[in-house]
Amino acid sequence: MTFRTLTAMTMLLAATLPAMAQDDGYWKATSKTARSITGDIVLRGERLTINFTGFTIAQIRTLEAAEINTVFNTEATEPGGNLYRLNIPAEKTFLHRNTLCGTEPTQYMATYRTGKELQLAFFSGSAVPKMDPESLAKSTNLCGTYLFNK
Repeated sequence: MTFRTLTAMTMLLAATLPAMAQDDGYWKATSKTARSITGDIVLRGERLTINFTGFTIAQIRTLEAAEINTVFNTEATEPGGNLYRLNIPAEKTFLHRNTLCGTEPTQYMATYRTGKELQLAFFSGSAVPKMDPESLAKSTNLCGTYLFNK
């Protein structure tokens, strides 16, 4: 195998790795909300672990910069982060008997990572959340946002 072929194969493999890998790892709860509800979390492949309970997640798509700015109140200029589908029952409690979405099951999770900081947002409802300012202002599906650090 030539060096050129090996380089091309390496580049192809790197390009096909899922964007969700950027979220992978152990994340320490830093916001008050994260410390009181989820505690530290682990994202690994297609799995989210909260308080020693694992949940399967499936990446739907990459978030647009406008969506990131609306959900996480930040100033992203390029697409990034991910929207995931998951199913966390409404009855599932975490730290201090808190739930993620009150009496509704948690159906979606948005992530946005900058450096060693990860922000999460959880959504209820079966429809894919609309994350433009007008829709989000009218919606009751955003359950909360959480901040974590490496």
